[in-house]
Parts: sequence; C-alpha cells; structure tokens
Amino acid sequence: MISELKSKAISEGFDAVRITSATLSRKIGADLEAYIEAGHHGEMIWMPETLERRKTPTAMWPEARSAIMVAMNYGQGLDAFARLEKKSTGVISTYALNRDYHDVIKGKLKHLATWFATQSGNDVKVFVDTAPLMEKPLAAQAGLGWQGKHTNLVSRELGSWFFVGSILTTAELPYDEPETDHCGSCQACIDICPTKAFPEPHKIDARRCISYLTIEHKGEIPVEFRKAIGNRIYGCDDCLAICPWNKFASQSHEMKLQARADLIAPALSELLQLDDADFRKLFSGSPVKRIGRDSFIRNVLIAASNSADRTMKPFIMPLLGDTAEVVRNTAKWALQELEFA
Repeated sequence: MISELKSKAISEGFDAVRITSATLSRKIGADLEAYIEAGHHGEMIWMPETLERRKTPTAMWPEARSAIMVAMNYGQGLDAFARLEKKSTGVISTYALNRDYHDVIKGKLKHLATWFATQSGNDVKVFVDTAPLMEKPLAAQAGLGWQGKHTNLVSRELGSWFFVGSILTTAELPYDEPETDHCGSCQACIDICPTKAFPEPHKIDARRCISYLTIEHKGEIPVEFRKAIGNRIYGCDDCLAICPWNKFASQSHEMKLQARADLIAPALSELLQLDDADFRKLFSGSPVKRIGRDSFIRNVLIAASNSADRTMKPFIMPLLGDTAEVVRNTAKWALQELEFA
C-alpha cells in the first residue's frame, strides 16, 4: 500500500512524498507560542487566534494519526540576484511567477487523497497552506527536508525551491525517518538578508522581512526598510537563493508553475499605470492578486524610488491623487526621493 501511495503521488506530479505522525512535539508548539509572545508575527493576527489548534495537527483534528507530506518543485533556473540589478524593472518572488500554487497543488492533492481514502477506507483531509497546520515542521519530521537557519525547508534534492502539501488521515501508517540538518556552520541566508530579519539562526522576525512587508503588511511600509527593499515588488528570495544546496535544484516540470515571460522583469513604469481592473487582469490566477492593487502599487512606488530613474516621475505624478491613501502617501515620498537621486 505504501509503495503504491508513493508511486501514485509521483504520477500526480509531486517530486517527493514522505509519511510521519500527525502529532508534533510539545517543543514545536512552545516555540510557536514564544514566537507570538515576542510579537514576531507582526500583523498576522490569525496566528495567535489559531495558536492552540496550530500547535499540533491533532489539536485541529483529534482523529488524525498520520500525515502524508508531499513536495512539488517550483525551481525556475533564474538568477535571482541578476534580476535585482535591473533597477527599472520589478522583481516578483520566484514562487509567484505563474499560477497560484494553492490551486495547482490542491487539485493534485485531492486526487491523491481520494484515491488513498478509497483504497484504505480511512478518512482524509487535505491542506495546502490555508489552515492552522504547521506544515514545515511536519515536512521536516517526515524527512522531506530540514528547516534551515532561515526557517524555510531545504532539501538535498530540491534545494530551497519547493512547495509542501499535506494529507492528514485516520490511517495508522509506517513513518519515514526525519532528515538530518545539513546546514553545518553556513549562515549565508542570515548574512544576506537585506533587512536583518533573523535575530538568530532558526528565528525570524516577520516585521523586518521583505516578504512580509510587501505581502502581508497593510498600510505604509516603514521608511527604515524602503531602501533595502530595492526593486522587490512582491516577496523576497534572497535567503532561499543564496543557499548552497540549490546546486542540486532543477527547473519545475509543472507547466502551471513555470515563469510567465511578462512577470520575470516587468517594467516599473508600466506597472505604475495599473488601475484595479488592469491589476486584476494582469494577475488573474496569480498569488500576487491577493494583496490587492493598492498594496502592489505601494510596492512598485518604493521600487521606482530606489531606481534613481527620474524618468519614472511622470508615471508617479498621477498617483498623488489616487483614491488610496497608502498610494498617495507613498507616491509623495517616492517623488521626494527621486528629486535627490
């Protein structure tokens, strides 16, 4: 049954599948509680609201016995740092260069879960980063990889470029061994962080993280972080891209995750002209769409100010009268920055 399950997962398009207990250690739950008490979750209020259910999968679903964990490669073979050098273009995080991974993975995972439920007669529940489930610790416990010093998963086969999905089940399954931590003395991910978001290895302060600031944070981004954001307009890949284990990474074979040519290096001047309808059309089916046009234009304005390109000014000027306060205020700041560029 287990070999059939793993073969079925690969046939669905997943790159790895491992199995572990549906219970996480008390230490993991305690670490999460300490993280929230320190305020490192920022404005992500769903974390404290779901803390008790999030500590271990069985707190959310007491009948769960095993977790079937899958990985899907989204590597693109792009030079993440070369994209940062093109200051008049925007950088969208590698994972968001095409379709929303939630949709891509969930469909495949439901097929796998339905097959398993039919074959085994057990109940199943599918999760792809949308429930109070700590998927990274579960994936590490299952052996899909280990949590690096940047807190993200690292795999000896996939590097840092992979998504994780979960099937919880009432079935009692044999467990795979956890992966060993292979970071050693390397801390390249910590050293490269533009905003120094890692107070220490294996700990991140989301309030300083560019991915958090450009995606989760609402309202104006603190001025102290704007220069460090550079031309990143949605997320940040630096701590992932610098990892030496990426030498084993390969390009994704999933067509829906392969980068759209128009999103690899979009011109900031064109993005600044997007109204809400244009934004929704450009990012239809993309994870970028979920942050909304106003937050996105806020990010693009910061990138434009960091370009030191005064030809951006005519595209910024109309935004001084934008209906969104965050856009108006960031546009005013961006113009002032360009005056001294």
